Amino acid sequence: MTTLTKGNLLVSEPFMMDGNFKRSAVLLCDHTKDDGTVGFILNKPIDLKIEDLVGDFPEIDAQVYYGGPVANDTLHYVHNVGGILDNSVEVMKGVFWGGDFEKLKFLIKNGLVQTQNIRFFLGYSGWSTGQLEAEMEMGSWVITDMDPNYIFKLSPKMLWEAILKNMGNVYSVISQVPDSNNLN
Repeated sequence: MTTLTKGNLLVSEPFMMDGNFKRSAVLLCDHTKDDGTVGFILNKPIDLKIEDLVGDFPEIDAQVYYGGPVANDTLHYVHNVGGILDNSVEVMKGVFWGGDFEKLKFLIKNGLVQTQNIRFFLGYSGWSTGQLEAEMEMGSWVITDMDPNYIFKLSPKMLWEAILKNMGNVYSVISQVPDSNNLN
């Protein structure tokens, strides 16, 4: 089995019935043997903009995404501007998590962070120690390499399918499985 690490991308198998994760792509931002795993679903936009959640937020046309079923009252963000946003955690080359929120607002207000640089999430996806590994052994998830373009360039609507196609071989075929079981 592939070793899980931050920066991995989890792709749900096509018949996963859990509505939280059906046809989802989850970026792992933290994974430790002792503390478990934290990640964010990259392809589930919700009908909110960041200014709907934070009243004094500077103007930016930023969609909010459903990060996962844990702590849905918390706001998180993944971005590609870790070099200028203090306290950002590098997840992988070109992808950072969090950072100084007041500095983020300053950077947005001054045009240094734009829509294509950041993605906001309500809640997160979390697994206790060993839980995700068990789900992978049951075949619920496929693990693959993350590409920053998945977050910052590709349409979230087509992300699950695009990732599987990029994986090639049998995964290209899996990507074509219809979303509805009635279509099989």
